[in-house]
Amino acid sequence: MTNLNAVDPAAVAEEAHLEGHEVVINKSTIILRRFLRNKTAVAGLIVFVALTIFSFIGGFFTEWDKSKIDPFSIGMAPSSDHFFGTSQAGIDLYAQMVEGTRVSILIGLVVGLVSVLVAAVYGCTMAYFGGKVDKVMLFFLEALIMMPALLVVAVATNGGGGGSFKQALPSWLLLTIVLLVFSWMGTARLIRSMSMSLMSRDFVKAAQFMGVPARRIVWRHLVPNIGSLLVLDITRGVTAAILAEVTFSFIGIGIKVPDVSLGVLIGGATSQVQTYPWMFWVPLGAMFLLTGSLAMMNDGLRDAFDPSSSSVGKAKKKKKSTS
Repeated sequence: MTNLNAVDPAAVAEEAHLEGHEVVINKSTIILRRFLRNKTAVAGLIVFVALTIFSFIGGFFTEWDKSKIDPFSIGMAPSSDHFFGTSQAGIDLYAQMVEGTRVSILIGLVVGLVSVLVAAVYGCTMAYFGGKVDKVMLFFLEALIMMPALLVVAVATNGGGGGSFKQALPSWLLLTIVLLVFSWMGTARLIRSMSMSLMSRDFVKAAQFMGVPARRIVWRHLVPNIGSLLVLDITRGVTAAILAEVTFSFIGIGIKVPDVSLGVLIGGATSQVQTYPWMFWVPLGAMFLLTGSLAMMNDGLRDAFDPSSSSVGKAKKKKKSTS
């Protein structure tokens, strides 16, 4: 297994050579330069940022919203009045796409970021204390892993109990909470094993000997040393959350109308793909662009953190002056 936190001496020397003097450049700067040299990863970043911007400001470019009906444009194909066409009820698909893309991205970002943060704290805490604390926390973790996520999502969004709770929260927020409950366990178990190897390092033992509080050791010594894993898990977590939202909403146990998401739009247009193809292919294309761009970013970040990877190419060397 490659150590993603190892500094590549060749990369450091290469970057220092480009600066014209022998200095050690910050590791984050080297990682950023390696990422930016990966054209595929940069393209993925541009696509993801463009979709995010579209989801937040796209509504300013149309007079329609997700629920406004145009009685004179029932089932209309894409046109200058309705950029992505309308549904069989006369609702503008462009306005629904703006709302649906924003909801899907927000769910992905919240679940991806928060779940990794929870996994980092939980996994590092288990590794630091060990003993009985580790056994109890590991038992709780394994119990959560064994719970059927699909059944819990179905009960939470469609079950008869908790009616007032479900009415008080929008369906997308309820789905986000359920996804958060089940999205951090695998990462926490991996972080626990990595943190246990760090506990034997001299800098951790020295901090313990000096009486540094456990909270500060976890945050200042353990978490930063698994930073590369956390960054990669964030992009993977965002992708997994978006796909989970689309899947659950597609089969009818996720986000509910009147809330809109990519999964709701895809699921609602499946039976009408022959008569209103734009209602199906437009949100499906947006989903592929979202998940595909995140996959390209993840590959680029993995190569940027991996000092042994050559897929990002090499920096061009400056020609020596003959004068």
